[in-house]
Amino acid sequence: MESKAKALGHPIHQMLIPFPFGLLATAVIFDIVYVVWGNPTMATVAYWMIIAGIIGGLVAAPFGLIDYFAIPRGTRARSVGLVHGLGNVVVLLLFAGSWWLRYGAPPAPAMYVPSTLALVLSFAGFALAGLTGWLGGELVDRHAVGVDDGANLNSPHSLSGRPAGEGAAAAPRP
Repeated sequence: MESKAKALGHPIHQMLIPFPFGLLATAVIFDIVYVVWGNPTMATVAYWMIIAGIIGGLVAAPFGLIDYFAIPRGTRARSVGLVHGLGNVVVLLLFAGSWWLRYGAPPAPAMYVPSTLALVLSFAGFALAGLTGWLGGELVDRHAVGVDDGANLNSPHSLSGRPAGEGAAAAPRP
């Protein structure tokens, strides 16, 4: 099924999601650098990366929701889309919790230094984002959601070893 939210012929959600995914992943990298070397500047950079990543996720989400509601009910793609979307809500909540815990950190020179819980939340958000990102890949690469009107919305998952076109015809249009 083709995307219902396009700009210049391309799906908007697919164009936007690299930004929050990359920003939040980069925040985790700066957190790791902070933990290893103890440089509070790295924690401050992670703090601002988290803010930018959350904003990016909030901008990308409505376009994903528009495409989700266009997926016909009763298809495997609809189930995968639901887990993908809800999982990404949890990702944003985990990073928002990490940001909130950092916000109350004492001012300079250790501004925005994360507590252990703030780090755990960002690392958990990163791990979950890996899973939800994979599910997004399933939607686009396996089910062709947002790509092709003739998509097989009931194709088996990519780890099954079975071809995407096996066993099911393309789902009817909504």
